[in-house]
Amino acid sequence: MARETFPFTSSMLRSLRLQQEWLEWEDRRRAAAQQCRSRRCPSSPRARLTRPHRSCRDPAVHHALFSGNLQQVQALFQDEEAANMIVETVSNQLAWSAEQGFWVLTPKTKQTAPLAIATARGYTDCARHLIRQGAELDARVGGRAALHEACARAQFDCVRLLLTFGAKANVLTEEGTTPLHLCTIPESLQCAKLLLEAGATVNLAAGESQETPLHVAAARGLEQHVALYLEHGADVGLRTSQGETALNTACAGAEGPDAETLRQLPSGPGSPA
Repeated sequence: MARETFPFTSSMLRSLRLQQEWLEWEDRRRAAAQQCRSRRCPSSPRARLTRPHRSCRDPAVHHALFSGNLQQVQALFQDEEAANMIVETVSNQLAWSAEQGFWVLTPKTKQTAPLAIATARGYTDCARHLIRQGAELDARVGGRAALHEACARAQFDCVRLLLTFGAKANVLTEEGTTPLHLCTIPESLQCAKLLLEAGATVNLAAGESQETPLHVAAARGLEQHVALYLEHGADVGLRTSQGETALNTACAGAEGPDAETLRQLPSGPGSPA
C-alpha cells in the first residue's frame, strides 16, 4: 500500500520544532524531579529547569511595543513568560548575490526582548510594567541587554529605571562591550554618569578591540565624556589591540580638544613619551 505524503510548510515545521522543544523540556523536568525524589532532597533553585522563551512575530505585539502604547502593553504582557518572550522582526535587506550577479532582497530575522524595545525608545512606563511582570533585566536577546539599548539611544530615564531595579552596570554584549562603551553621543553624558555612580568599571576593555570607554569617547570627540572618565580614574596608558592609546585615537579622529585634554595629563606607564 502506497504511503500518502504531503508538503511541510515553514510554519508547520516551526510548530513541530517548538513542540519537540517543549517535549524535551518536559522529559528533562520529569527526570530531574525523579532524581530529586530518589535522593530525598528538597527542590532548590539549582534543580529547577527554565522553560525556553517563546518567540513571537505577532504584529499586535510589535505595534504595542514599538509605538509605546501602555494600555496595549499592559493587556498583552501580564505574566513573566510574556514579559520574557523573544520578539522576532523580519526585514528585507539588499545583499550581493555572486551566483546571480546582482543585488537581491534577502530577509533577515532579528531577535530582541520586549524590555530592550521599550528602553531603546524611551518608553519608561512600558519598561516599568515589563519589569514588574518579571522581565529579566540583563537578558541578552539578540546580543544586547536592555541597558545597552538605553545607553546607545541616550535614554536617561530608562537607564535610571533599569539601574534602580538592579540591572548590572557592567553587563556585556556578545562582543564584550559594556553600556559605558555605548555612550557615544553628547546626549549620553548623563547616562555615563549614572553608570559610573552604579559601579561601572571605567577601564574595562572591550572584547577583541580592547578599547576602553576612554578610547571610544576620545575617538568621537566627546570632551565632557573624556573629562568624566578621567575624573573616575581612566588610565590614559591603556592600549587597544592595535596598540593605540586614547591620545592616539583622539589625534586620529582629528579631535583637538580631547587630544589637548589628554596631553595635559601625566603619561601613563604605557603611553607615548
